[in-house]
Amino acid sequence: MSSTDQRPARPFGAVGTAMVTPLSEDGHRVDLDAAQSLAAHVVEHGHDLVVVSGTTGEAPTLTDVEKIDLARAVVEAVGERATVVAGVGTYDTAHSIDLARAHAEVGVDGLLVVTPYYSKPSQAGVVSHTTAIADSTDLPVMLYDIPGRAGIPLALETLLRLAENPRIVAVKDAKADLQQAFLVMAQTDLVYYSGEDALNLPWLTLGAAGMVSVVSQIAGDIEREMVEAVDRSDLPAALEAHRRLVPVVEAIMNRMPGAVAAKAALHLQGVLPHAAMRGPHLPADATQLRELSAALDAAGLL
Repeated sequence: MSSTDQRPARPFGAVGTAMVTPLSEDGHRVDLDAAQSLAAHVVEHGHDLVVVSGTTGEAPTLTDVEKIDLARAVVEAVGERATVVAGVGTYDTAHSIDLARAHAEVGVDGLLVVTPYYSKPSQAGVVSHTTAIADSTDLPVMLYDIPGRAGIPLALETLLRLAENPRIVAVKDAKADLQQAFLVMAQTDLVYYSGEDALNLPWLTLGAAGMVSVVSQIAGDIEREMVEAVDRSDLPAALEAHRRLVPVVEAIMNRMPGAVAAKAALHLQGVLPHAAMRGPHLPADATQLRELSAALDAAGLL
């Protein structure tokens, strides 16, 4: 069997980014031209998956109209070169269904559905909520399991139940329960994507399809090297790519909020014209920018 035959199923691609949402300099509007340029840029640098309106995309601060316009713009920018997935999950089932249907109409390829945050429903409530969203369109769904933000995890039994829905095909995991994921992959057809940049390589070695990464929009070519090395069972090359990413992951994910750091890094690279944020986020300060610049420079990313 060739290494290509051994690759995991990849319904959404392998190298994905949780794309930031470019804003006008005053933060009052979404800069759709900059969003299209950024989406094209990441596709040209190793990506085959772009996720919009996720955590890093400052989704809680975007209006429904802005989310839909953003998705439409990104779909237009990448065409068939990459899969576009839109975050539509909220803590309101009816609202999430409306967002899912509206995004289906603008041509996205899939939906990201986060565990209902803040409300902290029962696991039965999570199943009902998620199933209702999945059944509202014909699009494939990627679950987003991030208890650090949502307040509750997806339990093993919940994942097994949701896997029975033919439209629910993948999980973006940001809770680092590798054992649970291995059990789910062994018992279902759910495909896993790493949702934590520090664990992208471990996830890939356990059979994950790829990642939905914050750091990748700054270092997509290196992430692609790592994926391809794992695909051909070249662990030394995969480790070398991972080592190059370690200081970048540290600077972007552990020194400040990921959305803030990613925008700042893209601005330092000249990809974005500025790094405007919407409250409650504040832009990176001078000290953070110096540390971030040094990490990017050390990795050859400036």
